[in-house]
Amino acid sequence: MNSLSSLLTILCISTCLTFPQAHGQQWHQFRGPGARGISENQQLPLTWDYESRDGIEWEIDTTGRGWSSPVITQGKIYYSTVVNEGDTEAARKGLYFGGDRAKPPAGVHHWLIICRDLSTGELVWKKEVHHGIPGGSIHIKNSYASETAVTDGKFLYVSFGHLGVFCVDLDGKLIWQRRGKIAKTRNGWGTAASPVLYKDKVFIVDDNDEQSILLALNKTTGEEIWQAKRPEGSNWATPYVWENSQRTELVTPGTGMNRVYSLDGELLYEFGGNSSITIATPYAKDDLLYVSSGYVLDQKKPLFAIKPGASGDISLGDRETSNEYIQWCQKQAAPYNPSTLLYDGRIYVLYDRGFFACFDAQSGKEIYGKQRLNGGRAFTSSPWAYRGHIFCINEFGETFVIKAGDEFEVVDKLKLHVEDMAMATPSLAGDRLIIRTAQRLYSIRQK
Repeated sequence: MNSLSSLLTILCISTCLTFPQAHGQQWHQFRGPGARGISENQQLPLTWDYESRDGIEWEIDTTGRGWSSPVITQGKIYYSTVVNEGDTEAARKGLYFGGDRAKPPAGVHHWLIICRDLSTGELVWKKEVHHGIPGGSIHIKNSYASETAVTDGKFLYVSFGHLGVFCVDLDGKLIWQRRGKIAKTRNGWGTAASPVLYKDKVFIVDDNDEQSILLALNKTTGEEIWQAKRPEGSNWATPYVWENSQRTELVTPGTGMNRVYSLDGELLYEFGGNSSITIATPYAKDDLLYVSSGYVLDQKKPLFAIKPGASGDISLGDRETSNEYIQWCQKQAAPYNPSTLLYDGRIYVLYDRGFFACFDAQSGKEIYGKQRLNGGRAFTSSPWAYRGHIFCINEFGETFVIKAGDEFEVVDKLKLHVEDMAMATPSLAGDRLIIRTAQRLYSIRQK
């Protein structure tokens, strides 16, 4: 082999070894690519333990309160938080009732964007975009930084609910801001729907109890492109851009109606039947759209599979479970806070109170019904999957590992610090699992 051939061989091997890891250091939005919460990386960890430090690459203490998930690009982690100079009432694990608060916590608050190094967790920069007294109350289990940011790998788009939307570059320089307007939310619970980025537009859903809107902003300037008023009350679901075989649609779940728009803001079709509170994020696979809504006290907890090309009102009748554009509906299958998970042809459902079920993604047929996660307590974060396993973290920082397949099998229960409270959905970056709790940020990695 001559010297040129040797050099080309070395370069090829080097590229093959380094490109997958570099390519994998991306988690640009809530639940990652396609909003589905899955990774194909075979080096992601299957076990970890806080006491033995097994799998804990690094951990850092965090400040303030924020339930937004970390987004990851270019070897950096970005997330939002709000720090109160005064006292903020501690969120209690497992509390779902009695958490309404008529007034915001006292004290000057600081709305911050944080950047940390992915390899070490060290602080790179923090950017304060606002400080002052909050304009509205939130539920004790909510935060003023519950919306997950979105990035295109060059800029970061951060929503702080009714405070506004802020665009910064990856070095923390403010590029533009669009201030919001305080509006009443159901029972004063606050906001949580994350922004969505598609090509040159940032989409924001603000469903409240005064005037709900769907907003399209120019991602470069922050200028409004269009606005659609929505006949909805408060919802907390992140929208989804669905590229299907016929067109590209903007999907917005809602209590009154699930409404689907064109990218120009035209209402294409809608369908009802949801529970009275809508939180979960839609997603799609194999030309089917999956939408769910399952408030724990309602009889209606539907999980829908929608075919492309619909128009008008495609709602099901009371006794119907399918029609021309709804491939199937399981009317009592959906969870409350967590989004469902589609992995290898099956939809896995994690219920807030510690149950787990599985359905066929194409037919909606039940593969197995509700199974109890023994010792499992309140679940708010959405599940994620890789390496043939489903992972579900509860509010106590305990992660249940369930083997993917037609049989229900819990293979492990993994723990973090005993004081941790986990509300944010974890993120995946290459061979690292990034978990944010109320107190800490972790990088979990195989040795």
